[in-house]
Amino acid sequence: MENILIIPIGEINPNILDRIARSLRRKFKCKATINESIPVPQKAYDATREQYQTIKLFTALASLKSDKHTTLLGVIDEDLFMPKLNFVFGYADPMLDIAIISLTRLRQEFYGLTPETDLFLLRAEKEAMHEFGHLRGLGHCMNSKCIMYFSNSLRETDEKENRFCTACRKKRM
Repeated sequence: MENILIIPIGEINPNILDRIARSLRRKFKCKATINESIPVPQKAYDATREQYQTIKLFTALASLKSDKHTTLLGVIDEDLFMPKLNFVFGYADPMLDIAIISLTRLRQEFYGLTPETDLFLLRAEKEAMHEFGHLRGLGHCMNSKCIMYFSNSLRETDEKENRFCTACRKKRM
């Protein structure tokens, strides 16, 4: 059975981590374990952008990977970016078998709106599943309802369903 190690980066609410772990177990029939939190690596912070560089966070995660058969999923509540992109909800590197998701832009309050806990948790679950799908070889899907659809906005994240479309489901089996 495949093992996913969920690593909180900084302080993350255990309810969020539990929801993500349950979802991954259910959807991927795998073992998902929540690890101890690691500190947010300050060397990943870009003061000019006031965001964290995703690739530098991967270095911290990669140092924790002791078993080539274990997949790592970092969960952080800081704003992330990649070069040439304003922000990312998450990122996955199938070669390293490591993914990371950011909770920051999944929260209503980031946009000055009233918090909605259930909606936020669903968004976190969707993002974790999306990135894990990349780790299992799936690319972005053209079906806007598929979990593998590329979300360029929170609206697109909300509009996609919390499941793989038929074509992506066949590819991942």
